[in-house]
Amino acid sequence: MSERDTIFALASGRPPAAVSIIRISGPAAHHSGETIAGSLPEPRTAAVRPLRDPRSGGLLDEALVLRFDSPSSSTGEDVVEFQCHGGRAVVDSLLSALEKIEGLRLARPGEFTRRAFENGRIDLTEAEGLADLIEAETESQRKAALAIAEGGLRKQVGAWQAQVLALSAEAERAIDYDEEDERLDAALHRQCIALARDLRAWLERPRVERLKDGVRVVVAGPPNAGKSSLINAIAGEERAIVTATPGTTRDHIEVPLLLGGAPVLLTDTAGLRVSGDEAEAIGVERAGRLIEAADVLVWLGPPDECPAHPRPISIQPKCDLPDRRAPPEGSFPVSSVTGEGIAALLRRIESAARDVLPGEDAIALNRRQAHLIEEAADAIAQAAAASEVLLVAEELRLARSALDRLTGRAGVEDLLDALFSRFCLGK
Repeated sequence: MSERDTIFALASGRPPAAVSIIRISGPAAHHSGETIAGSLPEPRTAAVRPLRDPRSGGLLDEALVLRFDSPSSSTGEDVVEFQCHGGRAVVDSLLSALEKIEGLRLARPGEFTRRAFENGRIDLTEAEGLADLIEAETESQRKAALAIAEGGLRKQVGAWQAQVLALSAEAERAIDYDEEDERLDAALHRQCIALARDLRAWLERPRVERLKDGVRVVVAGPPNAGKSSLINAIAGEERAIVTATPGTTRDHIEVPLLLGGAPVLLTDTAGLRVSGDEAEAIGVERAGRLIEAADVLVWLGPPDECPAHPRPISIQPKCDLPDRRAPPEGSFPVSSVTGEGIAALLRRIESAARDVLPGEDAIALNRRQAHLIEEAADAIAQAAAASEVLLVAEELRLARSALDRLTGRAGVEDLLDALFSRFCLGK
């Protein structure tokens, strides 16, 4: 660590502001802080100090100065923070003064957080949670990211690692001593089965991608059923082309919505029918794929023709027309012209969407995390099924490797640049 650069950056939002925070981290952080502030307070305490230009000695500002000693800091290194007045001129003058100190350089995006990871202050799952927290746009996204950033998944993975390590030790002991105790083998296999089942239960949880990308709600039905009109009525603007000619919609149209805090991606599709028109036929084929991938299906056709789906919502469109009969049981009467039934439909969509979203404060896995947990679960299940203790030990080694990659202990070098580039300059 002694050979590592000392870095600095503005760690708060762009000025002007009431207060701005400038952070320094690295082996020369304390020396640099003293060069600007004259003296530093005791570790983990704050004091007001005059900040001066290191060359001219001119007063730059009076600021609150904090000192943190390695390894008990956010980055695991020596850290100094200046909490100064947030005017542009003040911030620029302090950053310019720090640039004049030999051995200091401006931090790259995400470099503070990367150092925290490399120095063991956080693991890779917590770093991913911090990245998601910075990018969070809704309250649900914020809560899900915070649950990961605060170490919720890290603690769970740590418990799994301890169990796998204990099982590995049992397997290695059986190999070393060539024991033939069938009860030991049976107990080892039962524990593997239970642990694999626990990991697979986590894989069944709603994923974080639905919070980011939105719950996919697909509106489908036969041509001229009123799908595009419904999309426009819900969006409050003309997003889809509406004509009396069947087959107008040939490609899908997506409308992002927020229903009671639940992110939704409302998708209009081509009318389902056999068509000799090549472009329309392609649209119908795409509609079929979208229906299969939908989290929620809003169906505007006859209820008995609704495709098989776990979360269907059947509606009777154009209920304002005089020839419309009473809607079939379980169907929502809706009019895109008068607005009748739209509010009730949106409440029903929101309710269905929440069934596939992570619960409040729940730990939601991303694709990378889920993939590695599945890899570990598969290896542990193979260990449970193995008839030879050597195979058990090898499968448990593979499970440990997957969990190590999950937390960033090994095999993630190719991910780090992409992850930490998502952070802002002072993070």
